[in-house]
Amino acid sequence: MRYQIWNVAQPDLQGRANLEREGLHPLTAAVLSARGLASVEQAKQYLAMADAPLVDSLLMRDMDRAVARVRRTLNRGEKIAVYGDYDVDGITATCLLTRFLTEQGGDVTAYIPDRLEEGYGLNRGAVSALAEQGVKLIITVDCGITAVDEVLWAAGLGVDVVITDHHECKNILPAACAVVDPHRPDCDYPFKALAGVGVALKLAMALSDEPGRVLDTCADLAAIGTVADVMPVTGENRTIIQRGLRILERNPRPGIAALAAQAGLEGRGVNSVTIGYTLAPRINAAGRMGCAGIAVELLLTDDVVRAEELAVELCRLNKERQSVELGIFEQCVRRLEREPQPDAIVLADESWHQGVVGIVASRLTEQYNCPAMMICLSDGMGKGSCRSYGGINLFAVLEGCQDLLEAFGGHELAAGFTVRQENIPALRRRVAQLVRQQRPEDGADSVLDVDVQVDDLRMLDLAGVEQLEKLEPYGAGNPRPVLSVMGVRVASRSIVGGGRHLKLKLNRQGVNLDAIFFSASDWLPEQDSLVDAAFCPQINEYRGQRSVQLQLVDLRPSRQEQELYRRYLKGLDLTGEQARRLLPVREEFVMLWRWLKRQTEQSGPPEQTAADIAAAVARAAGTKEDLLHTRVCLDVLAERGLTRMTAAEDRLRVELVPTAGKVDLEASDILRRLRRLAGQE
Repeated sequence: MRYQIWNVAQPDLQGRANLEREGLHPLTAAVLSARGLASVEQAKQYLAMADAPLVDSLLMRDMDRAVARVRRTLNRGEKIAVYGDYDVDGITATCLLTRFLTEQGGDVTAYIPDRLEEGYGLNRGAVSALAEQGVKLIITVDCGITAVDEVLWAAGLGVDVVITDHHECKNILPAACAVVDPHRPDCDYPFKALAGVGVALKLAMALSDEPGRVLDTCADLAAIGTVADVMPVTGENRTIIQRGLRILERNPRPGIAALAAQAGLEGRGVNSVTIGYTLAPRINAAGRMGCAGIAVELLLTDDVVRAEELAVELCRLNKERQSVELGIFEQCVRRLEREPQPDAIVLADESWHQGVVGIVASRLTEQYNCPAMMICLSDGMGKGSCRSYGGINLFAVLEGCQDLLEAFGGHELAAGFTVRQENIPALRRRVAQLVRQQRPEDGADSVLDVDVQVDDLRMLDLAGVEQLEKLEPYGAGNPRPVLSVMGVRVASRSIVGGGRHLKLKLNRQGVNLDAIFFSASDWLPEQDSLVDAAFCPQINEYRGQRSVQLQLVDLRPSRQEQELYRRYLKGLDLTGEQARRLLPVREEFVMLWRWLKRQTEQSGPPEQTAADIAAAVARAAGTKEDLLHTRVCLDVLAERGLTRMTAAEDRLRVELVPTAGKVDLEASDILRRLRRLAGQE
């Protein structure tokens, strides 16, 4: 069980009925009404966001100044450099604006700094090199909002700068020709959550006499960058992504088509999930491994043969990135086992690859449920990448540490910084303190939000799951629908994927459904046991056959089994089948006793939940876990005077009690009653 609490939304039965009368499948109607879109008008507007108009770009502060300066450069025939970031957002923004300005007749060069040699954002060396090449205007995309000194340096070389960015602003803005960022305090633009590529798109639309045509031709790149940067999939972002998905489905660029084919997506269609988990990591790998130019060329080329060559290279780089990332992650896990950091993880090392530590930070946040900061050290200086968790505002945390930092930038969810090596211990303490201050006290991190509890499994049919995909695109602010079903029987179960994943067939009332639980092989539920499952429904295609599959988000022993244990504790009537379900076998007593002795000898009497004890015993013995049997075994040992159990909230303290001679477990009143009810006496 990954979440302690499943927060199931209260159904809006009337709203659901209204939507069903309009022809929506009960599954789609249930999810929309649970998310507050209960009226027919609200639902129609939400489902048709692809056709919604975007806000006038010129409402963004300094957009008029940016347009004027770029047009003057185009009219003069001066050389322009589009200067981006090396992540997917920056790469797509660079390609979008480079292609657009080139089509406008501009003399344009794309420049992305080398992640390993130059680091993030504008730097003086790059500005000087561009000036020597005759560049008169630098347009930044997805960076530049903190480049105060670098903009002054450019001005001294006779180079103007137009900044377009979407990161948080500091108190002082660069003295550029224009600073376009919706996060400027004096910017009244109503939608603040654009990605860097979204701001670049708005600049292109403002420069064009046909902004609608720009959206129709550039939304694919904007969609990829927006999804990859984990921007909220609401408002204008939802419109941009939906429009982009149309292009990706009907007429993808040669580079994107080649990358999709190399990634195994050919013929499967592209959605926000495949962008986030398949295409974006491969594009990102280029920047992370110091080869961002490969990704830029891939997205700009019209040569099908060259596109295939570049796609193959990106996939190779991605595999290399995965190998390096795994090595660093495993190293971090070993360090945290020795020295836990429960509030926030701050780790540093001289051997780490700067390009992958951000991904490792993301994995650590998921593993340890707290923000993570990874610092690459070199010559007494550290470059850090950090990722948030549980609603912690990372930018605010870094602001609270700025006296310890040389520089920092980013936004709430992800950020970067530079720190002197001697300041890292103080930084670790300060970050932990600031995270504790921000963290809610109600334990919300362990809550899973569930849209709908499904009572009739027949509702999970192909037609319903296919229509549910109309809620795409998914992401922050519009997560994939999570559904739950209670008390389903485990008809079959197995470990797949090299021992990493759990595959189940679930059954209730004659309806069978396949389920897969990724990275969850540590709990193999009992055959024929009852479980509660939280999941995202999806369509699985295999050899031309399409079927519904449940991608599990969480799995727990059914609350019906918990009710069964409650009835047993209170001495209430049990059926023969229920009594047989509760009866453990002798080997389970032996395994539990050995584990209790070992734990007591090593670290004293265990104090854990019954579920944790059951899981630990199963791991130690190399057997399957059975929470009900573990609970009954614990009760019998206590009844026979072999242990003393005390409970505090949901945790049990189990102390071994010295005894003289052997104790006959078969004489247990608990076991005798269960056997009698089960018909075994």
